[in-house]
Amino acid sequence: MNNISEEITKSASDIYNKIKAKEKPILSSPIRSLSNVRYDLTEGFFDLKGRMKTRSLSASTVKTFAQTLKMMSLSKEIIKNSDMATKREAYYVSKNWGDARFSEQPESDTVMDDIEAMFGVNREQLGFIADEHGGSVAGELVVIDKNPDTNQEIRIDCTKFGSGSYSIPSDVENLKFETNAKFILAIETSGMFERLNKHSYWKKDNCILISMGGVPSRACRRFIRRLSDEGNLPVFVFTDGDFYGYFNIYRTLKVGSGNAAHINRYFCVPKAKFIGITPNDINEYKLPTHPLKDVDIKRGKDALKNDPFVKYHKEWQRAIKEQTAMKTRAEQQALAKWGLNFVVDTYLPEKIKKPDSWLP
Repeated sequence: MNNISEEITKSASDIYNKIKAKEKPILSSPIRSLSNVRYDLTEGFFDLKGRMKTRSLSASTVKTFAQTLKMMSLSKEIIKNSDMATKREAYYVSKNWGDARFSEQPESDTVMDDIEAMFGVNREQLGFIADEHGGSVAGELVVIDKNPDTNQEIRIDCTKFGSGSYSIPSDVENLKFETNAKFILAIETSGMFERLNKHSYWKKDNCILISMGGVPSRACRRFIRRLSDEGNLPVFVFTDGDFYGYFNIYRTLKVGSGNAAHINRYFCVPKAKFIGITPNDINEYKLPTHPLKDVDIKRGKDALKNDPFVKYHKEWQRAIKEQTAMKTRAEQQALAKWGLNFVVDTYLPEKIKKPDSWLP
């Protein structure tokens, strides 16, 4: 943390010295988009190509410059005090910045992301956390945390929550794990997670269940990544059969995103495999479906055209084209057509035993 504080001080000093010398200071950060990332199977995540965006101080950029420096100062103060701030709190702190205050939170979020990319760190290292649920965990796992008051270890057995579950905290870096599980099952919807947990699917197949609650938060992704690496555990991802589930959720978990390419190496889960609803499942299990909307079709076409991950994997290209031709999508819960616990008794056991049915 001290190194980050020192980097912030150095960057601010450079800007100050250039202004004193009557030179234009420049802020540089990587371009965060799919157009500036590459995907290599050996690396396993989206990495930056190296294109940068620069902003020089001028009459039109002075406000953004001021906001960036004020956000850097806030980060330094938070680090110094060993504190933290949610993204929402950081936005409201800016209301004391006079003309540099933010009008809406998306503006402060963007500046925060720019600073994160400038220094090549994640926002948690800058002292900022997201206002989001980190995910829920149940199954064959003991999480070892520490009591913040006594610094003593706390052992949290994820099989002992009854009908509840363990909530992933915003900071997972100092957690330790003990498990004899065979795999991690990451689940899109909390409803499906609750069904699997209620019927102790984790006991049936000796696994760890993790509810992502839609697009997984950074804390959830980091938790899964650390757990997978340290336990040498495969990760199976179970989402709806639609392009949002495939790419916004699964792809983001496995290889990251263009917007966060500067930190994907820490948050992506290269060992992940897709065992969720596929176009083939929709036909094979005769699942109830919904029609694809225009936004769904556009998402599929964009993936074929612009997504380096999809361009690398012909299996995904075929799945997109097949589903687009079908003009339908299916939810996880559609499996209930064959009985409420068909997913527990039949679908998941069959899928996990058939690697040729997975998507990469």
